Amino acid sequence: MTFVDPSEFVDLVLAFRHTAFRLEVRDRYNEPSEAEVVRHFLDTGELDDFYMADWVEELGPRIAEGQWMGRVRVVSEPHSDYTRFGLALAEYNTAAGEDIRYLPRHHPVVAGLPDHDFWLIDSTTLLLLRFGEDDILLGADVVTDPAVVVRHCYYRDVARHHAVPWSEYSTRVHLPEGP
Repeated sequence: MTFVDPSEFVDLVLAFRHTAFRLEVRDRYNEPSEAEVVRHFLDTGELDDFYMADWVEELGPRIAEGQWMGRVRVVSEPHSDYTRFGLALAEYNTAAGEDIRYLPRHHPVVAGLPDHDFWLIDSTTLLLLRFGEDDILLGADVVTDPAVVVRHCYYRDVARHHAVPWSEYSTRVHLPEGP
């Protein structure tokens, strides 16, 4: 197992050739580069379009060529402030072609899922995300052990099967507006 810092970690995710999947199980992420955008969203209920422009530009053509990226977000209800932010941000991710789904934490299947975030790259490489006590991403452990990777492929499949696509989830839950 190799540890990579956040900059190397992002490069590994974007190096996917066929599929990339992330399971998100935290109610809060404290990414310093997002602090201003999150604060603005919580104050106004609005997101700046330019914040996601690079991601949409990177991902859109890849999805159009047949690559796939998806996430399942395990969320507490009522939603945390960060979950509200993520729900709004998902509009941009999904517009770029990313498949984002939501799984309420109280759903029985969640008990069988891991309690850690991970990226699964091309079903061959697992990135186990590490966070500090302050919820800041420290980096990821790179795992290629087939038994561990296959177990996480199972977690991906179970989570996706039971989760609700963003387009449906965002219309059926009451999303509080900004102040």
